[in-house]
Amino acid sequence: MDVTSQQDTDTPPVAPKAAPTGKRTSASALAGHFASRYSVIGIWVAMIAVYAAAEPGVFLTKGTFQTIFGSQQALVFLTMALLCTVCVGEFVDLSVPAVFGFSATILPVLVVEHGWGVWPAAFVAVLGAIVVGVVNGLLVVVVGVNTIVVTLGMGTFLGGIALWLSHLNTVSGLPTGFGKIALYSVGGLPISFYYGVVLVAGFAYLLAFTPLGRHIRFVGANREVSRLSGIRVNRIRFGSFVASGALCGVGAVISVAALGGYNPTTSDTLLLPVFASVFLGTAIVLPGRFNPVGTFIGIYFLATGILGLQLLGLEAWVSSVFYGGVLVAAVTISTLLRRRGP
Repeated sequence: MDVTSQQDTDTPPVAPKAAPTGKRTSASALAGHFASRYSVIGIWVAMIAVYAAAEPGVFLTKGTFQTIFGSQQALVFLTMALLCTVCVGEFVDLSVPAVFGFSATILPVLVVEHGWGVWPAAFVAVLGAIVVGVVNGLLVVVVGVNTIVVTLGMGTFLGGIALWLSHLNTVSGLPTGFGKIALYSVGGLPISFYYGVVLVAGFAYLLAFTPLGRHIRFVGANREVSRLSGIRVNRIRFGSFVASGALCGVGAVISVAALGGYNPTTSDTLLLPVFASVFLGTAIVLPGRFNPVGTFIGIYFLATGILGLQLLGLEAWVSSVFYGGVLVAAVTISTLLRRRGP
C-alpha cells in the first residue's frame, strides 16, 4: 500500500457543512416579529395606494387627508376612555358613547336654553361625566355588579336623559369664539388633532414608564396575583372608571366646540367604531396587548377605509359592514396573538 492509500484510509470522512439554520431561524423570527407589529400599517399604505389608483383626482387631495385626520377627535378621546377600563380587565364598558353624548348635550343646553356662560357650562359637562364614572366604578368595583349590566344600563339611561334634555333635536347656537379651542388651524389641521396626539403620547408613556402604568398592566393581567403583590387592585379599577368619565367629558367639550352644538341621536353610532379601533389596536405595535398608539393608528386606518369606499360611490351601509368586519377580525387576531404569547 502506498503512502497516498494509507492517508486515505486513516483520514476520517469530512462531514458536510451544516445549513446555517440559526441565521435563517433568526431572520424568520425577525420577519415574523416585524409583521406582527406593523402589518396593519402596511395594509393601510396599500389601501391608500389602491384608492389613489382608483380615484386619483378625488382621493389624493389635501381635502381628503384633512377630512381623515381632522375629524376623528371624538373617537380619539372615546377610545382612550375605553382603554382606561380595558387595560385593568374591564373589557366591556358599553356606556362610553352615552357618557360622551350626555356631556355633549348638557353644554349647549345650559348655554343656549338657560343662558349660562360657555365655560361654566363646559365645567358642569365634564363634572357630570366624572360623576357618571364614579357611579359606574362604585357599582362595578364596590358593589360587585357585572360590568356589562352596569354600563349597558347606564348607557341606556344617559341616552334617554340626553334625548329629554335636547327635546329630540340638535341643540346649537354656541358663541363663535368657543370653536377656536377645537378648530384653530395648526399646520393645516385643527388644533384638536394635536390634543389627541398629546393624550395618546401621555397615556402610552404612563403605561410604559411609570409605576402606576405597570400596576394597571398587572391588574389587567391577573387581579389576584396583583393583590397578593400589594397592589391596591380595587383602587386602580375604580380610578379607571373615573378617568374614563373624565376623558368622555373633555372629549365632548372639544367636539361640541368644533360642531357648534350636538345631536344626541348620533351617540349610538359611536359604539362600534370605538370598539373596532381599540381591538384593532391590539394588532399594531404591541401584538396582543391593548395599547394607545396602536388604537390611535387603528382609528385612522378605519377612517381611511370608510372614506375611500364612500368616495368610490358605495352607499352609507358600507360603514357598518366595514366596522363590523374589522371588529370581528381584530378580536380574532387579538385572541390568536394572546394565545401564542410573546
